[in-house]
Amino acid sequence: MKDVVTVGLDGTPESLAAARWAAHEARLRNARLRLLHAWVLLAPEKTSPPLDERDQNYWPHRIMNEAREAVRAQEPDLAVDEVLVTEDPLAALKEAAGESDVVVLGSRDLGPLSRYVLGEVGLQMVAHTDTPVVLVRALHESATGRHGDVVVGLSLHEPCEALLTFAFHSAAARGVTLRAVHGQHLPAHAYNRGGGVEPYAAEQTAADARQELAEALRPWREKLPDVRVDARVELESPAPALLHAATEAGLLIVGRRHKRRMLATRIGHVVQAAVHHAPCAVAVVPHE
Repeated sequence: MKDVVTVGLDGTPESLAAARWAAHEARLRNARLRLLHAWVLLAPEKTSPPLDERDQNYWPHRIMNEAREAVRAQEPDLAVDEVLVTEDPLAALKEAAGESDVVVLGSRDLGPLSRYVLGEVGLQMVAHTDTPVVLVRALHESATGRHGDVVVGLSLHEPCEALLTFAFHSAAARGVTLRAVHGQHLPAHAYNRGGGVEPYAAEQTAADARQELAEALRPWREKLPDVRVDARVELESPAPALLHAATEAGLLIVGRRHKRRMLATRIGHVVQAAVHHAPCAVAVVPHE
């Protein structure tokens, strides 16, 4: 554990929401919060802070000041590091990710379209970093916000130790229920000739998946017995199953397999659906 939570700042409302979410996460982890803003045109610093927009460094300092004030208002005793660097934002975030337990980024809301924009920097971070990345929208501070249950999606066909580590510790730190969800496609033999579903075949499929899910969760339930766990198998595609489960969640956690091809930016359809459509903060956890 590095005991550092890093948030990338860009001056947007989503960026401030991400800073507040990251401050809350840092307090839960008893970690330091790193506020990071990178701009390739950052000029050499003067002895006095920039006073107005005529100074080349005015906006970077304003972005940092606004984030600091938002964090201090919420977590006045939190240890905070402020980092302004003359660097490409993606390069700066990738470097910071190697020194952090979690990286938090804002994600823009498209409003009436009920979906969200994952920008190029966010996409590259989600696709390539070995550190969990959390994506936050401004609307997450209302309604359920940070206080809802934690939902984690499990495939049951891939190693999930890193995913369950993050999920169980997130639920434990928040004192909320962990809802472990597995979306299961029905096999071909579960459908009859008329296109309907054979009840027995569907129930057997669900029962088998519930047993596998229980086995995957058992070691973690033994390690952290105080965490309330609600294990669910939904007979539908994984992406919609997760989105339905996340309706009133405070955090949705999904896994992403490590990609060795560093130029590839595909993140998988389940992760894609989560980061673009989930109504809560989304943590993408890389795993083998």
